[in-house]
Amino acid sequence: MKKITKDMMIFQILDLNPELEGVFIAHGMNCVGCPGSNAETLEDAAEGHSIDLGKLLEDLNKANEL
Repeated sequence: MKKITKDMMIFQILDLNPELEGVFIAHGMNCVGCPGSNAETLEDAAEGHSIDLGKLLEDLNKANEL
C-alpha cells in the first residue's frame, strides 16, 4: 500500500482508500467531503482542526494497511 504523507491532499487519501473516512471522523474531521478537502493537504487540515498530525498520520497509515 502507498504510504500516506502530510503533503497529500485529503481527496487523494480518500481516493486511495475511501474507508479511511472513518479515521478522519474519529479524529473530529467531519467535513472530509467538504470543498476544502479538494484544496487542503493533510497537514493544513490537521492544523486547521487543531488535530495531532502525527497521531492522525499513524492512524491513517495503520488503517490503510488492513
